[in-house]
Amino acid sequence: MNILMVLTSHDKLGDTGKKTGFWLEEFAAPYYAFLDAGVNITLASPAGGQPPLDPSSDTEDAQTKDTKRFKEDKEAQERLANTKKLADVKAEDFNSVFYPGGHGPLWDLAVDKDSIELIETFVKQDKPVAFVCHAPAALKNVKVDGEYLVKGKKVTGFTNSEEEGVGLTDVVPFLLEDVLKENGGNYEKGADWESYVVEDGLLITGQNPASSEEAAKRLLAKLNA
Repeated sequence: MNILMVLTSHDKLGDTGKKTGFWLEEFAAPYYAFLDAGVNITLASPAGGQPPLDPSSDTEDAQTKDTKRFKEDKEAQERLANTKKLADVKAEDFNSVFYPGGHGPLWDLAVDKDSIELIETFVKQDKPVAFVCHAPAALKNVKVDGEYLVKGKKVTGFTNSEEEGVGLTDVVPFLLEDVLKENGGNYEKGADWESYVVEDGLLITGQNPASSEEAAKRLLAKLNA
């Protein structure tokens, strides 16, 4: 089984002068869920090479069993430092794709043509696609047969109230909850900061960092079904 993981290459948090990128837990939890299930994992990002880590996800209070495991795992660190260029990967080489979040995807993956085309191709090939936290931003411009992929589908992602909780409502280029609704998604959410995952057909989405492992496990279950 081959799973592609796509990470952001964007590291600027709007005009704040602060850094952003991918969220460590949202990479580490799915990575180890896949690795421990014997899956072959390929990592990619728009720019290739080392994706930027959101420094907020690297603080002491943001650590989990999986992030701690990653910090001891030289092989995983090496693989992350050498992600493939998104333009060089093809959907037909993989059974599925998983997108970790962090605020970065709001800026790059939402508009990245290679990413949009890749997701559209996975869906056309009848393969499941999974996104967690801010990563459903990558679905913003994804269409299949002329309609937004999320239209009429159950979907979740980082809530407006969670965005307010981290004080970035006026910094982000758009609010994910609003865009998913505007594109016709049947947006659902659980309690802020608690695991909440929905699936509808080929689409699996998780609400926030706490949803990362559950989203990965749902994807594995779908692939093994």
